[in-house]
Amino acid sequence: MSRRKLIRYGAGAVGAGSLTGWLGSSSIAKAIDPPDNSSYSTTIAAAPGEESDLSPDEALQKLMNGNQRFVENKRRNPNQTLARVEEVAEGQAPFAAILTCADSRVVSEIIFDQGIGDLFTVRVAGNIAVTEVIASLEYSVGVLKSPILMVLGHKRCGAVGAAFEGGEYPGMINSFLYAINQAVEDSKGRPGDPLENAIIENVRVELKRLSLSPVVASRVAEGKLKLVGGYYDLDTGAVSLVSYNA
Repeated sequence: MSRRKLIRYGAGAVGAGSLTGWLGSSSIAKAIDPPDNSSYSTTIAAAPGEESDLSPDEALQKLMNGNQRFVENKRRNPNQTLARVEEVAEGQAPFAAILTCADSRVVSEIIFDQGIGDLFTVRVAGNIAVTEVIASLEYSVGVLKSPILMVLGHKRCGAVGAAFEGGEYPGMINSFLYAINQAVEDSKGRPGDPLENAIIENVRVELKRLSLSPVVASRVAEGKLKLVGGYYDLDTGAVSLVSYNA
């Protein structure tokens, strides 16, 4: 797809404010449809994950407890030894899936004080839930059975800031900005810092996009998955929860 066509697609889909349009009504929508239940686990992975011992609420608490240790400089650095590498070499069962920004200052395993095999992390500028990102997270929650799925935005996010300021950027960067435009528009007129409002709204928008996935929706309906938003403060290291209603 040429850059011009990609930009035209993004502007038409996200600029219209339609989540369904952004995910696509034909080829892209088909890409995120799961197989029927009878073949789902065997067609995607030969050895699907076992159900976690943690409930969604317990998994979220484990994440937040780890962040509290990080903020208080009491990190335990769990599961970061060669023995852990060997333990998970043949399979993984991450207790949390996290969609976060590619920003070098936002490293989930560090800020949540976790280790190898604990988190299934997808990092992309602006923590946007585009098709391939959704597919990756579907694998974590649908096959590996992660009980918590968090979208984690962060303070002074450059991708959201670029979308907020507008303008044209080189290469494919504009495709990220079009994906974020809806959050920028939806956050206008709210009290407080306009950029931070857009960053937090972007978390909510991406959660909504993820909730449209049939894999994610079915796990949520079964009570085996919780969708939650987070906001990482670059100045303090603290993660606060972002309210969200599907």
